[in-house]
Amino acid sequence: MNRIVKTHVLKVNRPFRLDSGDLLEHLDIAYETYGSLNDAKDNAILIEHALSGDAHAAFYHEGDKKPGWWDTMIGPGKGFDTDRYFIICSNVLGGCSGTTGPASINPATLKPYALRFPPITMRDMVESQRVLLSQLGIERLKCIAGGSMGGMQAMQFFCDYPSQVQSFISIASTMKHSAQQIAFNEVGRRAVMADPRWNGGNYYESVSPEAGLSVARMIGHITYLSEKMMQEKFGRIKKDKDARAIFRPSFEVEHYLDYQGISFVKRFDANSYLYITNAIDNFDLMASISSKERLRGEGRGRGRHFDELKTKRGLVISFSSDWLYPPSQAKEIVQLFTGLNVRVSYAEISTDHGHDAFLTDYVNQSDIIRSFLASFS
Repeated sequence: MNRIVKTHVLKVNRPFRLDSGDLLEHLDIAYETYGSLNDAKDNAILIEHALSGDAHAAFYHEGDKKPGWWDTMIGPGKGFDTDRYFIICSNVLGGCSGTTGPASINPATLKPYALRFPPITMRDMVESQRVLLSQLGIERLKCIAGGSMGGMQAMQFFCDYPSQVQSFISIASTMKHSAQQIAFNEVGRRAVMADPRWNGGNYYESVSPEAGLSVARMIGHITYLSEKMMQEKFGRIKKDKDARAIFRPSFEVEHYLDYQGISFVKRFDANSYLYITNAIDNFDLMASISSKERLRGEGRGRGRHFDELKTKRGLVISFSSDWLYPPSQAKEIVQLFTGLNVRVSYAEISTDHGHDAFLTDYVNQSDIIRSFLASFS
């Protein structure tokens, strides 16, 4: 099977309305596909990426030494089996890897949007994906799946358009952020904005705020690993044993965080980080469901939207050592969808890998996901 793929860009040359009421005059959507769409067009699965991800979920780009970010899960015989399913992954709205975001050119000024880019929500991301699916001729998804922020998008899509989605898979995610989770994101945003090079978001013609974005990424990585994993991996090992080396990285864990920060700024836009983390913090699935019902009014049609969920399926996966999105929050998701009469399966995987387990612990995940998808084929 050909393991080389390309990122495609769909150019939408018509206005795209956002949750805020703002309009984008033009929309680019970067995406990749893996496997083949069958004649019935009923084997499509939409994969949603996390905060720092992009459309390149699997296989290789020409000349690359590393595959896409979820290559362990997508491919022949894997959790998302490309011999059976047509897999789609798109870069989110507000991103910086081909889809329209704050670094894109504003047609009104012919300069990057920067902070003139309107605020975005999880629902906006979903709506842009629906535009892509329509262009691909896909009216119904077998499943929509994602980890972390990807799980939020999957649940938003599933609740907003149950007639278009047969099932959802939420991995290491939550239906809304706690105060602590918002606090971590806010510290990251403040680190970016405190960098003098951020310049109120207007850095595209000069030097990007790499120092601030690097610190933000370091903060994030601390939440991605469990305490036990960090202790086993780094402990108190020193790379620089010079006793006079103060206020510069000496411990192994410091060098690890440095590496993560430096590698992140090479591929991610600081303003996209601000916009996407803001969308994550403002995500509240229960409030979103309530607003959707209110918009449908109190008349004859009320309640029919969620009646459709009774025939749907859901899978929620959590990880025992994930303290960013702990199993307790995953169980709240199960409770919510069970109350909506969705047939929800739940699995808590025992691991020391923390939140990053959705990327690293692929063996158990693959078995669970394969069984789930096969159960309603």
